[in-house]
Amino acid sequence: MYQLEPLLSAQDLADFLHVPIATIYAWRYRGEGPTGFRVGRRLRYRWTDIQRWLDQRLET
Repeated sequence: MYQLEPLLSAQDLADFLHVPIATIYAWRYRGEGPTGFRVGRRLRYRWTDIQRWLDQRLET
């Protein structure tokens, strides 16, 4: 059976990266951060997208 990965909120992502929540929203506005998407009114992030974004940053 397919298992869904847990989704992180913008606050969860900020806590994980040790940055202010405003930084997460600024990255999203500028298109610089990990790919996020809306679930209703809530902004959510997938672990796989966060890991991909971190890997890309390590390569540059």
